[in-house]
Amino acid sequence: MATPNRATLINRTLKVVKKHYKPVPAVKDRTLFEHLMFACLLENSPHEVAEQVFSTLKENYFDWNEVRVSTIRELSEVSKPLFDSADAAARLKQTLHSVFEGIYQFDLETLKKQNIGQSAKQLQKLNGSTPFVIAYVTQMALGGHSIPVNNGLLIAMHVVGVISDNEFKTRTVPGLERTISKSKGIEVGSLLHQLGVEIGRNPYGPHARKLLLEIDPKCKDRLPKRKPPEPPAPLPKPVPVEPKGKAAAKDAKKKGAKPAAAAPTAKKDVPARVPAKKKPPAKPVKRTTKAGTKSPTKPAKKKSTTTKLTKRKPK
Repeated sequence: MATPNRATLINRTLKVVKKHYKPVPAVKDRTLFEHLMFACLLENSPHEVAEQVFSTLKENYFDWNEVRVSTIRELSEVSKPLFDSADAAARLKQTLHSVFEGIYQFDLETLKKQNIGQSAKQLQKLNGSTPFVIAYVTQMALGGHSIPVNNGLLIAMHVVGVISDNEFKTRTVPGLERTISKSKGIEVGSLLHQLGVEIGRNPYGPHARKLLLEIDPKCKDRLPKRKPPEPPAPLPKPVPVEPKGKAAAKDAKKKGAKPAAAAPTAKKDVPARVPAKKKPPAKPVKRTTKAGTKSPTKPAKKKSTTTKLTKRKPK
């Protein structure tokens, strides 16, 4: 939905912010590359903490190439004072890799000679660069008019009604640069950054709620709410185990049912195999002779062919 009083809400936000925070002066003796590295650390943390970590990196490491070849775990230990040390270390390392692989050096001063829009597009192509980082470098190094917006400031602008749901999803705050003059851009940007750090660190805390209600007393229903914890998954139902043997017989007696007959074992029910009886040999048949006596029959002898051949007379 469109907000017709967008400028009014932005000015009301600035009045409340000026009561609670003080502007941070800009550091002018840094190169464009150093502003890029500092923005990676500053995004979700206070200025003084980001300055401390930035100084530690420059003192403890030989050069930015040594920082580039370090692991994210090592960089997270160095950037531990930051509110999002792991994310800041990942942004820093990815940006360093992208710059080195593009030009094989850590010098981006040539971007100052180009058009601001063209230079901003080249910064957008760097892996690890976020909208906050690009806006900060555009404002501090390129001389453009762009207010850096971190995650906490985006939440605050959405709660007080400055931006709609769709603008919140696209992470844009239209009308911010039109409402704030370029001469006050750095000052107001530092104030809004401090508000974003407070809201982003704990959007459900009492101090964050107090600031948002002071900006817009009617935003009570739009305040960030904690998500209710998800109910634990139900445990699976136990599968009943059927009792066996004696336990089954006892359960059957309790229920009044006859216990099931046990399965016959192989030894008792299956009869053993009896070896088959051998048939007695057949008795020889007796033949009667001329004298009337019986004699056992003998098999007739076959005349061999050799004897027949031998008895033949030669022709």
